[in-house]
Amino acid sequence: MRKTLTIFICLITFTVLGQVNYKITYTKSSNGKLIENQDPIIVFSNSNQTLITSQFILENKATYPYEFSLIDRKTNNVNQLAKLKSNKLITTLDSTSITKQNFELLDDVKKILGYTCKKAKTIINSNTIEIWYTNELNIKGGPSILGQNLGLVLETNRNGNFIVTASKLEKTKQFPEVSKSEKVLDLFTYRDELWKSRFTTIPVFKEEIINFSDASKSNDSIMRFANGTIAVRKISIPAIAKGSQVFLDVTEQSNGDAYDRTGSVFIIPMQKSKSFFEGLQNGVKALPIYDNGNGKLYQGIAATETYSPLLELMRFFTPFGIKQYNTITLKDKIWEERVNYRQDVSELTAALSNQEVYIGTFIGNYDKGGHKVSVNLTIHPEEEVTIAKPSTVLSLFNTNNVMEMAGQEYGTLFNSDKGLEVTFNLEKDLKNARIRYITTGHGGWENGDEFVPKRNSIYLDGKEVFHFTPWREDCGSYRLYNPASGNFPNGLSSSDYSRSNWCPGTMTNPVYIELGDLKAGSHTVQVKIPQGANEGPSFSSWNVSGVLLGN
Repeated sequence: MRKTLTIFICLITFTVLGQVNYKITYTKSSNGKLIENQDPIIVFSNSNQTLITSQFILENKATYPYEFSLIDRKTNNVNQLAKLKSNKLITTLDSTSITKQNFELLDDVKKILGYTCKKAKTIINSNTIEIWYTNELNIKGGPSILGQNLGLVLETNRNGNFIVTASKLEKTKQFPEVSKSEKVLDLFTYRDELWKSRFTTIPVFKEEIINFSDASKSNDSIMRFANGTIAVRKISIPAIAKGSQVFLDVTEQSNGDAYDRTGSVFIIPMQKSKSFFEGLQNGVKALPIYDNGNGKLYQGIAATETYSPLLELMRFFTPFGIKQYNTITLKDKIWEERVNYRQDVSELTAALSNQEVYIGTFIGNYDKGGHKVSVNLTIHPEEEVTIAKPSTVLSLFNTNNVMEMAGQEYGTLFNSDKGLEVTFNLEKDLKNARIRYITTGHGGWENGDEFVPKRNSIYLDGKEVFHFTPWREDCGSYRLYNPASGNFPNGLSSSDYSRSNWCPGTMTNPVYIELGDLKAGSHTVQVKIPQGANEGPSFSSWNVSGVLLGN
């Protein structure tokens, strides 16, 4: 039967006959200044072992996770331990890190705490590390694993601007007894568990198939719509501490589809009496209609008094057949196995924190195999709050027709003078207002807006406040993500061509439109784009989404 793990360093003291124990306190300074409110490094050492810990750990004040090390002086084995939470300790055994260290031994000498120290230098990951050590005490140790066999390290200097120096050295009869986990992890597993314990991961989808098939059905946790091209899941998100960073991670592989496709991860706002969820359940006719006078009706794209459109977290684009078509061989081409998209969505914290939210993902495709997608949210705590996150997050418009495979109209509304016009009402004044704007152009062929730069103009209450021409010229950088991309007689691949703010295998970053301070009351935002004319059956369209942020 396994013993219960003791997950702390307990100061159970013992005395070994003839044994001399030393306790060394180290303080840290940066750019010539002592770091304020620091947790001093504490090292205990004798001829048998060395413990590297800290003052906060010894006083049970350290925050999780934290690490400490116990070194066997006879074997040079390092027991690396990490306390991830109150009831979880992990450990790994490292038998090589000390013995594989290489140093240039120099002639420099100086005194630290009255002891004569010699100097050694090494370079690690382009960092120059200088170590000052003494042999006058006949013991080994130091504030890190580095330099453990040189003697007793009393100072380390990294790049001349970060210095750890011994501030106190004393003999002691006490040596902490360290409780260790019975199960020893391999080094990579240990590092992975320690890394993941530093933040909160909220799984949304794991290798979910996004395809076009009548066989795509909902289950108890994941709802499928539009013949399987949309997946939605209700997620419970904990309260997000002030200042925390929130990231969205998406990975994609082809599961059969060879083409570049529009993808999106979104939240379905549920605060108003109507929501996009009604359209998913009952069809696009259940969504509010936007009519700009061009003869077409656009479903669910604009905010009204009773409805909020999809709040887009990320716009991404699949490459041409990554993974599924890696069997295509070309000289000097080694295809990537998956595409990873990662985006900071911290500014949308107010729409996520301490709520149950419907999060969905969409990839437009007509393939039975489709695509394989994983989605996670990660929450990373920050010690200091430097920039306040917006307290107001309001979805204004989203013309990305995620229900394309269920009849939702393409974003072809910019062929009229009105374009897209949305009126919204503020109950209170809004400071530092801005629009988080995502835009990508699509469709046509040689003269389609996907391949022709077009100016986007944004108006607030009738006055132009911003304009730019969205365009990407770096698409050729992602050739190795696109095994099934067509090759042309001019030596280019389809995935090489510049596009209207996107490339196959990339995500599209938001643009921020500063509006200043807005007074309470009614305001109107208008988006105008000179959309290209139809060419036979080919047409151009624009997927634009806008979220109002402010405090």
